[in-house]
Amino acid sequence: MTRGLRTALIAVAVIAVAVVAVVLIARDDGGDGRGASAGADQRSAHLGPPSEQGWMRSWSKPRSVIWAVGDAADGSAASRAVASMVSSHRVDRLIYLGDVYDTGTAQEFEANYRPPYGALGAVTAPTIGNHEWSNVATGYVPYWTGVRGTPPPLRYAFAVSGWQLVSLNSNQPADATQEARLGREIRGTPGYGDCRIAFMHHPRYSAGLHGDLDALQGVFDELREHARILLAGHDHDMQRLQPTDGITQYVDGAGGAELYPVNRDDPRLAFFDDSHHGALRLLLRPGRAVLSFIAADGSLLDRSTVFCRRP
Repeated sequence: MTRGLRTALIAVAVIAVAVVAVVLIARDDGGDGRGASAGADQRSAHLGPPSEQGWMRSWSKPRSVIWAVGDAADGSAASRAVASMVSSHRVDRLIYLGDVYDTGTAQEFEANYRPPYGALGAVTAPTIGNHEWSNVATGYVPYWTGVRGTPPPLRYAFAVSGWQLVSLNSNQPADATQEARLGREIRGTPGYGDCRIAFMHHPRYSAGLHGDLDALQGVFDELREHARILLAGHDHDMQRLQPTDGITQYVDGAGGAELYPVNRDDPRLAFFDDSHHGALRLLLRPGRAVLSFIAADGSLLDRSTVFCRRP
C-alpha cells in the first residue's frame, strides 16, 4: 500500500467516525420522532402499568432524554446560562432537584424559577428542597398547582423508557411513613426489577460541603436491590460516586448558586467538578442509562453508563 493511499484511507476513516458521532448526537437530541404516538407493544414495554400514571405523566418512547439540575433558581446569570443550555437541547423530562432561593416564596418562584425554567413546566418533575420547605404551602404547592392544575404530591412515581422514577421528600429523611410507602411502591411494581431512579434534594452520600445524610439510610435500604441510580442536589457541585450496594449516587447542585468545594481526598469519588455550573443529562433506554455532566457552555465533563435488569 502506497503512502498516499494509506493517508487517504485514514482520512476517510476519521471523517466516518466524525459523521457517526454527529448522527448519534442528533438522534439522541431530536431524531426519535417525539411527536409520533407509541404503539401498544411499545407502550407495554416502556411505560409501565396504567395505575402509575398520576401527577407526572409517564413517557412511553424507547429512548428519552432527561435533564436533572438542582439549586438553579437564584436569579443569577449562571442560573440563566445553565437553563439556556438545557433548553437548547431535547428535553423529554426535566427533574428539578430543589431549592428556589432564598426561601421559596411565591414571589421568588415568579422571579427566580419561572424565567429560566417556566417554559418547561409541562415536562418538569420537581422535588422540594430545603430552601423552599418552610414556605411549602404558600410557594411550592401553589406554583406547581398552577402549572399542572393539581396540587403536587411530595412523593410520586412515573415511568420513562423502561425505568421507574421515584421522587422523595428528603426534608423528612427518616419519615417511617415515607419509607413504608416507598416499600409498597416497589413491591407493587415488581416488573421494573432494579430499573429505578430515585431523586430527592439531599444526597444520601456526598463528598461535598454538606456531606452524607445518614438519616436517609432507611430510604436507601428500601432502594437496595431495587434501584440503580440516586439523584440529588443540595451540594453546589457535580459528583459521581462509586456505587454503594449497586446504587450510584449522582449530585448536581451546580445549577446556578454559588459553588461549594468538594473533598478531593474522598475515596468514593469517581468524578467531581466544583468549578463549573452545569446540569446532568440522562439518556434512558430500557436496561441502560447514559449519564453526562454538561457544563453551562455545553462542554462534556463526565460520562458514565448504568445498566439495570427487569424480570
